[in-house]
Amino acid sequence: MRLLTVKLVVCLLIAGLLPGCANSRDIQNLAYVTALGVDFENGEYRTYVQVLNFSNIARSENTSLGQKVPIWIGMGHGGTLALSLADTNETSQFPLFWGHLKAVVLSENLMKRGGKETYATLNRHYEIRYNVLVFGTKEKMEDILTQKSLFNLSPLDTIMFTGVQNRTQSPYVIASYGNRLIANMNEPGNSLYIPSISINRHTWLEEKAGRGMFEMNGAYFFDKGRVVNWMSLDELKGLRWATEKISKTTLQVPLEDGHKGAIQFEHPGMRVIPKVQSNGDVKFDLKVTAKGTVRDSDNATIGVMEKKAEEAIEAEIRETYRAALAKHCDPFQLEETLYRKHSRLFHQLTKGGSFFLNEHSLGRVLVTVKITSTGKYKEIVK
Repeated sequence: MRLLTVKLVVCLLIAGLLPGCANSRDIQNLAYVTALGVDFENGEYRTYVQVLNFSNIARSENTSLGQKVPIWIGMGHGGTLALSLADTNETSQFPLFWGHLKAVVLSENLMKRGGKETYATLNRHYEIRYNVLVFGTKEKMEDILTQKSLFNLSPLDTIMFTGVQNRTQSPYVIASYGNRLIANMNEPGNSLYIPSISINRHTWLEEKAGRGMFEMNGAYFFDKGRVVNWMSLDELKGLRWATEKISKTTLQVPLEDGHKGAIQFEHPGMRVIPKVQSNGDVKFDLKVTAKGTVRDSDNATIGVMEKKAEEAIEAEIRETYRAALAKHCDPFQLEETLYRKHSRLFHQLTKGGSFFLNEHSLGRVLVTVKITSTGKYKEIVK
């Protein structure tokens, strides 16, 4: 009995030394950061912290569409990114919680300076995760971070947070996570790109008032951590045939006598084959396979649709290559393929950081199109 009493006293003493919940924070007394914009202007970093009140955006049976969702933006500046973020903390009335950060938007000025410093600083914060979507933009940060979705829903319901291919079937540029971008940035021959996001102010109306909506309008290409150039979405049209992650994309097929058809493709694939020439140069053959469903045939046969689609896809790829060549970009990652298969030749051609691709580097483009369905119309597919 005496031994039991001693043990009980010891346990009580130890329990008194354990930390309690005195330093814990109530969840309603935190400011949740959902997006971060970073700019570089006049020799200093400028940060824009988007803060949302989750009680206003939580989905429930009582959620009313169209109800205004307030968005708070905290702005800071400093000689380094860390100091700029600290400047925002000084005036925040609640502690900033970074565990819900979903997207980082970088300005052109910052990307020209280099993006590694930004990502390294953010990754030092123990609350920030690696799977953060990263975008570049030409827009003002205030406009980007205050942009809402349809029905005045919160920014969390826009493509900046969801990833564009989850909701639409038209884009050619896929959103990328920060950890993958950094991994690619450090790989030799890997032509890294960051999607550029903008606001389309001409497509949607709320009654008669114009309402802007997010769109992917192109991509920034990097080399050794610094931006090389920007390509528009129209210039990158051929990139979709090299991106297997694209779930749906529709091709307009030119037919006879000015008629046009349409085929919707899913998960196209491209294989890059480098061929070393006798003079030491290298040519790249591309093999593309694509399966699709007819959306509009204008009474053309399946065989004609497939042949015309193959010609149209090859034309798109060559057009994108020519546009990229003029801007010293490599959207099809030809240099990386050479590095993987002929690393010694790759180092010779890129000695001194030179861009070795030219108008003769792209060889044959072999496209195989297979129509697997004609939709609800019962045409014969052979």
